[in-house]
Amino acid sequence: MSGHAREPGGTEERDARYGIGEVASRAEVSERTLRYYEEVGLLVPAAHRPGHNRRYCDADVRRVLRIRELQSLMGFNLEEIRRVVSAEDRLDALRTRYRGGADEAEQRALLEEAEEVLEGVRGEVTAKLEALSAFLAELDERIERHRRRLRAPSGALARSSSRPPG
Repeated sequence: MSGHAREPGGTEERDARYGIGEVASRAEVSERTLRYYEEVGLLVPAAHRPGHNRRYCDADVRRVLRIRELQSLMGFNLEEIRRVVSAEDRLDALRTRYRGGADEAEQRALLEEAEEVLEGVRGEVTAKLEALSAFLAELDERIERHRRRLRAPSGALARSSSRPPG
């Protein structure tokens, strides 16, 4: 993922061909949301043109789509998303160094670090799954309680509990 450290004049900056409105439309977010992502450090446009016009490259668009996916699919908040995309940025850097001709000892160290980074992301996902599982179990318990009340003999509903439905 791209979005943080950029070298001036780098490939991403030269490929910055999308305006904020186009990226917002493609990602189904508002321009204000994109500015907010930039403000909180989740997104760094590939370039700024005179007059503060932000320009985005394909990697920036993919990053925004990834942020939205983490919000909608995983229910992550922005801090959780920051940790995940930072981990993905680190993995990209490790992959580049690994493929860049590192010797065997360095490759081993890079793989070990990548494993640690992935374990961290796995921990984020596991925590979210555990919270969702607990919520699901609570819903199942409430559904079963309602089903028991519905199966109760006639007249028992009024006597069963003063607790309201839900």
